[in-house]
Amino acid sequence: MKIISWNVNGIRACHKKGCWEWVKKISPDIICVQETKALSEQIPDEIKNQKEYISYFDSPKEKKGYSGVGILTKKEPCAVEIGIGSSSFDKEGRSLTVHFKDFSLINTYFPNGGGGAERFAFKLGYYDAFLKYIEKLRKKQKNLIFCGDVNTAHNEIDLARAKENEKSTGFLPEERAWIDKVVSKRYIDVFRYFYPETRDAYTYWDMKTFARERNIGWRLDYFFVTSELIKKVKRVKIEDTVLGSDHCPISLEINP
Repeated sequence: MKIISWNVNGIRACHKKGCWEWVKKISPDIICVQETKALSEQIPDEIKNQKEYISYFDSPKEKKGYSGVGILTKKEPCAVEIGIGSSSFDKEGRSLTVHFKDFSLINTYFPNGGGGAERFAFKLGYYDAFLKYIEKLRKKQKNLIFCGDVNTAHNEIDLARAKENEKSTGFLPEERAWIDKVVSKRYIDVFRYFYPETRDAYTYWDMKTFARERNIGWRLDYFFVTSELIKKVKRVKIEDTVLGSDHCPISLEINP
């Protein structure tokens, strides 16, 4: 089974750039997209109404053109959950969960901590609420996968200019400590599991400074799996040659 996760930075804009041609070419079993910036009815038909996929989308309840997530799957799930069970966080359309017989998959677009103290507190609050949500799921289903734009680089190896960004959101101690906590609960960062020492491996580049051409990036996009599931993971890849967004897709192949 092949799963793709991609922050598309506006699904309509990404579609116009031809990004969906790459998706169709590799034909993954499940596609997870974040930051769609579109209501369900605004999703291009070529994406939303494909014959081989069942699609699910969620968008913000109050702010249009912002956030938003989607999952497209070839296999129909047993159940689908929207949100993480908290109205204050779920109103921003940040999480979808699909449950299958052998595993559950959570696709989440974590908040960016920029924009002042209130939004930073919102991000940390979302982190805590999300971890409680997946820990609750884990009591019923040990085989969990969660993916998406976590909006934090975990360690110095995960961004090009660590020293210069020690006081920047996305690499602050409080944000990184949350990923430490996730790892301590036996959720495994799949990329680092397979490539513990690999450097210059990023999933996001600032477009305004043409950072991608120089590979001055951040690894903000992750696949995490529970420790019970890691032995079934075949490979993980950062698809850094794929264009269309300020993030590139990441892919996971697994035998659940």
